[in-house]
Amino acid sequence: MASVAGPGATRSEHPPLERAVLDEFYRRMRAVAPAAVGAIGRDRADDPGRPFADTACGRLVRSLDEGGLRALGMWAHHWCMRFYDGDTRVGLRLVREIARRSALGWTADEVRWMLRESHAAGPAAAGRFTLPLAAAAEVGPDVIPRDELATDPRAPAGWPPAGPVVPRQLRRA
Repeated sequence: MASVAGPGATRSEHPPLERAVLDEFYRRMRAVAPAAVGAIGRDRADDPGRPFADTACGRLVRSLDEGGLRALGMWAHHWCMRFYDGDTRVGLRLVREIARRSALGWTADEVRWMLRESHAAGPAAAGRFTLPLAAAAEVGPDVIPRDELATDPRAPAGWPPAGPVVPRQLRRA
């Protein structure tokens, strides 16, 4: 099994993230991990055709604020990249559902961390760019340069997006 677990496994040609930033990511992910593990376990044993909103993961997503959803997304993304040769269908569904949500307040460091995880996992990890690309669209090309978003052929058509993407902090209500 390939693993990209831990801060040392997210190396790439890009500058490393500060240790304090990584420690905060892992602290936030550890806070949501027990609930996520429980929800994923319940959903694995349940009907896979059930609408997401009716699943344990769906209930967990509804219970979290934006910061909690980002932490859950990062944890689920990390979990799927780590165990991609196991049964990650439920985790990938959770990642896709979080990626569909907009305006979660993703930071450039969060996106860079997920991109490093995705690149380190390699092409065998299905959907490895789903969440980082969705989050990168939120922070915008002025924060995450387009060359940093180089992906594999499974990336969504038209990625990276043409034209400016306005970061959440600059959007008007």
